[in-house]
Amino acid sequence: MGGWLRDKLPDRVDVAGMLAGGRFVDAKGAVVHDADPYRPHTFVWFHRDLRAEPVVPGELTVLHRDERLVVVDKPAFLSTIPRGRHVAQSVVVRLRDELGLPELSPVHRLDRVTSGVLVLTTERRWRGAYQGMFQHRRVHKAYRALAPLRPDLELPLTVRNHLRKDRGAWQVTVDPDAQPNAETLVELDAVVGGLGVYRLTPRTGRTHQLRAHLCGLGIPIVGDPLYPAVLEVDVDDFSTPLQLLAHEVSFTDPVDGGERRFTSRRDLPLTTEPGGGDAATLR
Repeated sequence: MGGWLRDKLPDRVDVAGMLAGGRFVDAKGAVVHDADPYRPHTFVWFHRDLRAEPVVPGELTVLHRDERLVVVDKPAFLSTIPRGRHVAQSVVVRLRDELGLPELSPVHRLDRVTSGVLVLTTERRWRGAYQGMFQHRRVHKAYRALAPLRPDLELPLTVRNHLRKDRGAWQVTVDPDAQPNAETLVELDAVVGGLGVYRLTPRTGRTHQLRAHLCGLGIPIVGDPLYPAVLEVDVDDFSTPLQLLAHEVSFTDPVDGGERRFTSRRDLPLTTEPGGGDAATLR
């Protein structure tokens, strides 16, 4: 079994040390040994060592809490769920501990570099109803973004195209020959410091949709490390937050029929200082 584990696991896992320490177990919890024979169609379980994660700056504010829902105002760079190199520094891990809610779980996606309103359910029994609401587009979401101005761009306008995310690619691409699967209403709210504050209303929820749509209009979001070009930014570099804010989420509650509306307390430009701030390092 040891040979198979060494072949399958990435170099950053100390297979020999973990085998010696009895840290691999089977589905029944029995320790897996180096000399054990390989058994196909079985599971081997282990907990990998976590790196010392730097604390993500910015406040994780609870906007609302009741029996079924917790709604937070997420800062940039804080992962929604534990993933890859971000485990302790994620909304789910932090709040499960802080709020004493071991089944707390998000019901929609918010990229690690995106700030703003995130909705979670308190217990597993509520998750299906609220996830279904998001999946079937029965939720109104509005974002705000800071981006360059284009005097020749007539707004409001609706961007509609087909976005494709290939496995292993950092960016999404537009397929001009495919049926549209992504749609965003783009409006200009204000002009601040020579930049536009745009209101974005997505009518679909494709990966990187808002970032790709504004970039396609020639007005990429300020601070974006992926669009129009992929920049080499260290995963622990928190100096330049993406200027994209999930500003508002509203819906009819699928459990009690009440009207729900949650709004971020953050303002543009976003910073990594507590409470937002008025100055940012803009790339």
